[in-house]
Amino acid sequence: MSQAPTDPDWDVIVVGTGVGGGVVGRALAEAGQKVLFLEKGPAGYRTEQHGLNDTIWDGRAREVRGYWPEPIHTTINGRDASFFAPLGAGVGGSSVFYAATLERPERHDLDAQPQFAHPTGGWPVSFDTMSPWYDKAADLFALSGSPDPLGNDPPPPLREPPAMSAADAALFNAFEAAGLHPYRTHTAVRNINGCQSCMGSKCPKPCKMDGRSAGVEPALASGHATLIDRCTVTRLLGSGDRIEGVEARREGQTDVFRARTYVLAGGALNSPRLLMASANDAWPEGCANSTGLVGRNLMFHLNEMIAVWPPRHAEASGPTRAISLRDHYVLKGQRMGMVQAMGVDVGYGEILHYLGQMADRSRFRRMPGLRPMLRLPAGIAAHVFGAAKIFVGLLEDMPYADNRVTFDPAAPDSICLSYTLHPELMARRGLFRKMLYRGFKGQRRVFLGLSPELNFGHPSGTLRFGSDPETSVLDADCKAHDIDNLYVSDASFMPTSMGVNPSLTIAANALRVAEAILQKGRTS
Repeated sequence: MSQAPTDPDWDVIVVGTGVGGGVVGRALAEAGQKVLFLEKGPAGYRTEQHGLNDTIWDGRAREVRGYWPEPIHTTINGRDASFFAPLGAGVGGSSVFYAATLERPERHDLDAQPQFAHPTGGWPVSFDTMSPWYDKAADLFALSGSPDPLGNDPPPPLREPPAMSAADAALFNAFEAAGLHPYRTHTAVRNINGCQSCMGSKCPKPCKMDGRSAGVEPALASGHATLIDRCTVTRLLGSGDRIEGVEARREGQTDVFRARTYVLAGGALNSPRLLMASANDAWPEGCANSTGLVGRNLMFHLNEMIAVWPPRHAEASGPTRAISLRDHYVLKGQRMGMVQAMGVDVGYGEILHYLGQMADRSRFRRMPGLRPMLRLPAGIAAHVFGAAKIFVGLLEDMPYADNRVTFDPAAPDSICLSYTLHPELMARRGLFRKMLYRGFKGQRRVFLGLSPELNFGHPSGTLRFGSDPETSVLDADCKAHDIDNLYVSDASFMPTSMGVNPSLTIAANALRVAEAILQKGRTS
């Protein structure tokens, strides 16, 4: 084992380079801090352009493409399964594959309000406190779109979106005629010449703003940041209330890296796993886990996908993410979620892929020959759907202590989780589906699934922040209650999942965490 000198070599070590890691590292590096990024996956090539593919099973083949190399192990409603989740492991993390939808939540998502109860009593940081950080994140990610006509607060700064296709424009007008309130989806794409939108795939140009293009690359360009890729952090070292080093494995060698401050940004599934893997005599249940809350309160969104056909006179066009709606965000005091175009085509390959995913998580997953049997229904569906646009409703999930990331000492590198679809979630799901179907009344539409579908790309909540150390892992600045020099800047911090995509909130909070670290340095 090689070891860095006792004196810290770095001001800040950031573990992970997704939206949260890239943004916090950039903000610190541009403020003059000496930042070290440690990334599990490869840096990759800037000209790469490919999406996530869960049919590639070889760990090495997945690793070189920037995918999380191992399957995650789940117990959902008591049923065990292993599969490849839509997680990245490379510079930019999962965000290099995302569709760059960055939506700001509603005020009631963060604040307790007299007319609308909050599941946790409200976030420890108010909507008004977060607003300037949302604005800065929107500017950093070159957010484009149009204001939500149902919004009660001024929108974040938005650039002009590209022109809609004829099919999207016809659908937009049809929604308005039906009494809905569509708006142009808020996307983090700089619409430069030759932009291909890269929805769901790596972007070979500096168009799509993600953890790499809006975070790591500008940080490195500042001259104050260094990146080490293919570097698997195995545990945090220390005792008492301070981290003293990061142990990492790279190319068969184990190294220890030291800094004054450490930021976890490995994602809401991996960051709690790493803390639990860091158990020692001083931290018997894992680092920052004196209350046993690390890994608990795991949340996803529930995806409700529905195909909607544009009016018959509209010309067919390819997939886009042009339209969003918040007409279904709340129903009679119950939290539902927004609806947005997914940006996927309804072709044979996409349908077969989706049916395969559902089959892998069903009770029939071990049936011999199941995959080939899906080809016929996929072909029929592709013919029927034709030019339909796919919309997804993001149903808000609630925090439950029994929904959690677990840790297996026999497989310390594996991501394991246990999750129950609670009755209240299923009841809200039924209402949400009815709302969606009725909301698109007058349009040709059909749901694309019957069973609940967890959005494994949106995990959150496993290291929740709060003012009470007995009920939260992090304080209001996202510093661990137990550890004086450990911060978190990924989706783990969120006490509620909200009804929107989490990326803009992650980016805004990462900027806020960077300022907290800098402020602490000024006063220490």
